[in-house]
Amino acid sequence: MGIDRRDFLKRLAGIGGVALLGKGAKAYAGQPLGGFPDHLGVLVDTTLCVGCRSCEKACNEINQDLPRIPQESFQDMSVFDGRRRMSADSYTVVNRYPDPKDSERPFYSKFQCMHCLDPGCVSACIVGALTKDPSGAVRYDPWKCIGCRYCMAACPFQVPAYEYHNALTPQVRKCTFCFEARISKGEMPACVEACPMEVMTFGKRRELITIAKSRIKKYPDRYVRHIYGEHEVGGTGWLYLSGLPFEDIDFPKLGNTSVPSYTEPIQHAIFKHWIPPLTWFGVLGLLMWFMKPIENKSEPLSHEEGPEK
Repeated sequence: MGIDRRDFLKRLAGIGGVALLGKGAKAYAGQPLGGFPDHLGVLVDTTLCVGCRSCEKACNEINQDLPRIPQESFQDMSVFDGRRRMSADSYTVVNRYPDPKDSERPFYSKFQCMHCLDPGCVSACIVGALTKDPSGAVRYDPWKCIGCRYCMAACPFQVPAYEYHNALTPQVRKCTFCFEARISKGEMPACVEACPMEVMTFGKRRELITIAKSRIKKYPDRYVRHIYGEHEVGGTGWLYLSGLPFEDIDFPKLGNTSVPSYTEPIQHAIFKHWIPPLTWFGVLGLLMWFMKPIENKSEPLSHEEGPEK
């Protein structure tokens, strides 16, 4: 039994797509990422956090583009009754988790943009509104943003938030790593400096990994033997230590390959010969025309019509 024109083209497209994806994944997946030897980062030791929310307060104060929140609001501990995530009005949040071994002492963990070494959001942005700075910060330029929100779909940590309430000039919002206000001036992020328990350590990423491994070795009963962010999605600028399994404190279980390592080979394969996008649109349009249903010229007579006499 043969196949018609439509089935043939569908199978041909499917085979080509699989071959292209397979070639790209094989060529790029797992390749070492470079270009940021002095990448700055923060090591977060969640076992030291007491949920004081000083980091949230400091973040709100340093980022003048955020809505002004009354300072006494950060003393409200009822927010820990439910899970929170970053929003267009909050670049960082702290959540509380029960300790199965000690009901009297819960665990707390701070969340914000992870500032990946190979960010999916940067790769997905078609206008360059998101860029990776050599310092390690993933920066955002609202004047370039067209609101496509591809960055939100590409982020494995679901960090970028959109200002849906802003009808005229909406922006994508996320932690800036205090780049303009502090990092570019040689200072540490506001949340790190404000923490009274010294939960966070700021410095070069490679040195933070050494510190984290040293703590795990010195206190093996205190920590899970894993540094979250050392390898996840190609590595992140924010690294975490925990006394609970990371999946128990809302950290997604991710592989070690960055998102762009899978997506960019496809883009590069398509455009490596500098074929203009309009050419591809034309090819796709031609395929759509070619694959449209063929009209049946000999339509059957309806029940209400009889044969012509």
